Amino acid sequence: MKPSQFNYVRPATLEQAIAALAAAAGEGKIIAGGQSLMPMMNFRLVSPALLIDINRIKELDFLEEQAGGLRIGALTRHHTLETSSLVKRLFPVLSAAMAHVAHLAIRNRGTIGGSISHADPAAELPMMMLLLEARITAVSPRGKRVIDAADFFLAALTSDVQEDEIVTEISLPALPAGAGWAFEEVARRPGDYALAAVGVILTQEQGRAAQVRIGVMGVGDTPMRLPDAEAVLNGQACDEQSLDAVVAAVRNSVQPDGDLHASGDYRRHLVGVLVRRAVKDAWKRAQANAKG
Repeated sequence: MKPSQFNYVRPATLEQAIAALAAAAGEGKIIAGGQSLMPMMNFRLVSPALLIDINRIKELDFLEEQAGGLRIGALTRHHTLETSSLVKRLFPVLSAAMAHVAHLAIRNRGTIGGSISHADPAAELPMMMLLLEARITAVSPRGKRVIDAADFFLAALTSDVQEDEIVTEISLPALPAGAGWAFEEVARRPGDYALAAVGVILTQEQGRAAQVRIGVMGVGDTPMRLPDAEAVLNGQACDEQSLDAVVAAVRNSVQPDGDLHASGDYRRHLVGVLVRRAVKDAWKRAQANAKG
C-alpha cells in the first residue's frame, strides 16, 4: 500500500518546526529517520496531513558528556549510539543493546527521538531509557517540558509526547561508580523484534548486590522496571539461591500475552532465563570493577 496524500515541509530551525507543528492543529507528524512512521503511513494506520522533516535542524544531533552522564540529541542515529566511543565508555549497556536494533540500514536512519516517541514495547531503546533513568525533553509553543522515563511510556505505541510537542534531547545521569551491566535478548532471527529482552545494572558493596536495576521488554504493553525483583536481589550475594529468588520475582511480576510468535507462558519462562544470565554477567563485571 501507499500513504494517503500529505503536504511536506523541511524547516531549518527548531522554532520553525514547532510553529509548523502547532499550525497543523493535530494533523501534523514529525519525521526524521522515518523507520516507524513511513511503514505506518503505507499501511494507512496513520494519515497525517503534514510531514515536518527535522533532519536539517543540526542542533538536535549531538552527543555530549555532562557530569559523567550523557546528553543525546533527538536526531542522533541508532548507529551512532552503537559505535560512539563516548557511549561505550559511559554507558556500555546502551552500546551493547543497540547492536540488536533491527538491521544496519535501519540503524543508519533511525533516531533515538523517533524510537522512544513511537514507544514500541518490543523495541530496545524505550527499555534502555527506563533502565538508565533517562529524562526526556519535549518542546512546544507552551515551552519546555522534562519527562522522567518512568512516566513517558503510557501504553503500546503511546508515549507522553503531546500533539504539539517535539522531543529534542535525552539526558542520562551517570551510572553508579563501579556498576556492572548486562543486556540479554532472544529473537527468532537477527534483526527481528525481540521475544523478550533484559537489561541489568548493579553494584557490589561488601560482597552483596546494591543499587540493582532490572528492565525488561517484550513481556507487556510497555517496557518495564521490576522493583519487586530488584528488592529481592538488593543486599544479597549473587549465589544460586538469590538467583532463584529473583527469577521467581521476575516471573511473578509479568503477565505477557501470547501471539503468533510465542505463548505468554513461553515469554514468562524466557524472561526469567534471561534475567538469570544478565544478573550473573552484571555481577561479574561489578566484581571486576571493584578489584580494578
